[in-house]
Amino acid sequence: MKIDFDGLQAFVCVAELSSFVKASEQLHLTQTALTRRIQKLEALLDIKLLDRTTRRVELTATGKDFLPQARSLVMDATRAIERVKDKAQQGHGHFTLACVPSLTTHVLPQLIRQYATVCPGNTLRLHDASSHDVRAAVLSGQAELGIAINGEPHPDLEEIALFEDPLTLLCPTPHAFQDKASVPWTDIRHVDLIVVSSFMATRVFLDYQLAKRGIRLSGHYEVQHHATAINLVAAGVGCAILPSSTFENGDRPNVVKIPLTGPVVKRKVTLLRKTPNRLSPAAQDFYQLVLGKFRKAKPLRKTK
Repeated sequence: MKIDFDGLQAFVCVAELSSFVKASEQLHLTQTALTRRIQKLEALLDIKLLDRTTRRVELTATGKDFLPQARSLVMDATRAIERVKDKAQQGHGHFTLACVPSLTTHVLPQLIRQYATVCPGNTLRLHDASSHDVRAAVLSGQAELGIAINGEPHPDLEEIALFEDPLTLLCPTPHAFQDKASVPWTDIRHVDLIVVSSFMATRVFLDYQLAKRGIRLSGHYEVQHHATAINLVAAGVGCAILPSSTFENGDRPNVVKIPLTGPVVKRKVTLLRKTPNRLSPAAQDFYQLVLGKFRKAKPLRKTK
């Protein structure tokens, strides 16, 4: 059965105002056009909804039963139309996202691909920077949103935990570790290690977590970027300790990722926004998409 939205809207309006005159004025129709809409709806449903006299309009028993459903249909359709219009108005916005480079290999591309599908008219400007600089960019307004590693609390930052990212061992093949299900930290004390610079959040986090547990590691090679470390592993130079999110098995045919245990050391990835600033429509779309993607996300800091 076809849904006659115009007829439903006319019926609801007449029923609520108890007047064809008032309903025609509200809907900007002539009384003749309004009457035709009601008659068309009654013919479609094959039921009489209204009893009209020269003095008043009354609902039939069937009309009274149908009114709540008709009202709900009209309200749902109206809301849907409003959402479509709002989406169209927001469809050509833009915003800046700051993100740590280690998440730009797998995590961020998946989010951006989904965002492009949902909001094809929006433009995203990406600013990749250290975790410290991501926070600074959000606080200064240079970026509306940031994805970084959990840091010191700030009263003007809303920080939402997205997921935990364990540190893993990347090793070249062939290698003595390549078939192991996991490797304890104590087994890599004498391995040729490639580590990221001490200025990187990953290295600071790694050194701090291991120092708490009395574990000391020394890198034979120090690099500035995670991608460089992966390239060196692929070349057979040595093994690297990197966040799990930076690499998936299969990315390089001669590199394998192995969990590190005893203990499992995880960093917390967070979504940042400045409070109490309102997000632009384009940024709000991305914000909601990220929260939907990581459904267990929860605030680390209370918003103002």
